[in-house]
Amino acid sequence: MEKSHRPWSMGLFVVYREITKTHLSEKKTNLSVDFTNQLDIIEERKEGEVAIMLIQFNFKNFKSFREEATLDLSAAKMTEFSDRVVSIGSEKILPVAAIYGANASGKSNIYNAFEYMSEYVVNSFKYGDEEEEFEKFRPTPFLFDSTSAGTESSFEVYFMLPGDQSGRTYNYGFCINKEGVTEEWLNYKAKTARKYNTVFYRGTSDEELDLSGFPKSSRDNIQVALEKQVLIISLGAKLKISKCKAIRDWFLANEFADFGDLFTNFFMSRRLPKDFVEDKNVQQKVVEYFASFDEHIKDFKIEKIPHDGEMKEDTYKINALHKMVDSDGMAELPLGMESAGTLKMFALYPELQEVLEKGSVFFIDELNARLHPLLVRNFLLTFLNPEINNNHAQLVFTTHDTWQLSNRLLRRDEIWFVEKDKRGVSALYSLADFVDEDGYRIRKDESYEKNYLLGKYGAIPNLKSIDIFRED
Repeated sequence: MEKSHRPWSMGLFVVYREITKTHLSEKKTNLSVDFTNQLDIIEERKEGEVAIMLIQFNFKNFKSFREEATLDLSAAKMTEFSDRVVSIGSEKILPVAAIYGANASGKSNIYNAFEYMSEYVVNSFKYGDEEEEFEKFRPTPFLFDSTSAGTESSFEVYFMLPGDQSGRTYNYGFCINKEGVTEEWLNYKAKTARKYNTVFYRGTSDEELDLSGFPKSSRDNIQVALEKQVLIISLGAKLKISKCKAIRDWFLANEFADFGDLFTNFFMSRRLPKDFVEDKNVQQKVVEYFASFDEHIKDFKIEKIPHDGEMKEDTYKINALHKMVDSDGMAELPLGMESAGTLKMFALYPELQEVLEKGSVFFIDELNARLHPLLVRNFLLTFLNPEINNNHAQLVFTTHDTWQLSNRLLRRDEIWFVEKDKRGVSALYSLADFVDEDGYRIRKDESYEKNYLLGKYGAIPNLKSIDIFRED
């Protein structure tokens, strides 16, 4: 799942960025960005075409999550902000999930779990004859008890496929341990049906392999090539089996941005938007995008750096152009010298462009890092406004920014908390399902931010004074 992006120079050195993403389409962007008026998508999804939507994600025995955790993006029966709920088939789906919790509570592990599932779906076909690679890519179970450490980890999603006008809901998942895949399944349900139909099921033995949902030729090819470390979906996509490819492509369409990782954050901020170097119109759209929060950048100057004989890829020096205060001229500033917040927004642009065009899911770890709360809110509003987000893209993000924890912005079922107990076990729960100490559910008119900081909902740090600096 790797794709190389053009490197650019900060003036002192050259930075290369390899990201784990294969873009499904090379069509030119139809994105016009202006955060002051939000975002407009010129080309809307064709009438009747179903969006790429995540309904539910379940996982178990992964890092700090010992028990099964469920991130549910289906809408609960409540009245607030009903206009943003997306109705497809029999499903009612939310555009946003905001995840709060203390440091080291396990928030990032939700992001990591979905990223792990996605990468394994795409890449597992490589591990059948490369056991050393599989060793590197095995999931990390809960390690703080002897039972869980040797038990399988499980990952499961419920979702809609793009272009499936029947409104089917799909259910796909797998279990995996230190030896390989122990279970895998794919089911679907028509929008009017109550029960799921099986496409395939795989257990631990050959007798537990049901491929009845595939044509006979596909079944034969899978049986011959399947190995214990390899997922059927991954192998089937490689064999050009359409049903498998559709599921694999669903995972590929989603985007990830981990701003909690300093190394990743650094290099993501140096990724160039598609066609940025070649297309002046793309550069102008980025300028307009910046103008929504920083009007100082007026243009970009891009210079190709001559090859030094060893370098195979083209390298560029990029300067941001700022208007001078005492003349009509422009001052040049290397892009790498812009603020950390500006570089982060630069990093977010390509992914934002992709998900809004495709209507896919954007997972972001620590969205608030290095960004002003008002800018975070403006970014969030892009997904919450159905007139702007008309392809039904979804945003799942972790944050410490309690300013967004407001009944004027988020529904109760869009707010999630992660809390870790004294045993080191993380638990995920929604504000919509939370019951207070008196047995009452949370009202929609409550002050979510105030109550959260007071500890009413849990998922806050257990603070003690830092006595080591106390003078005797």
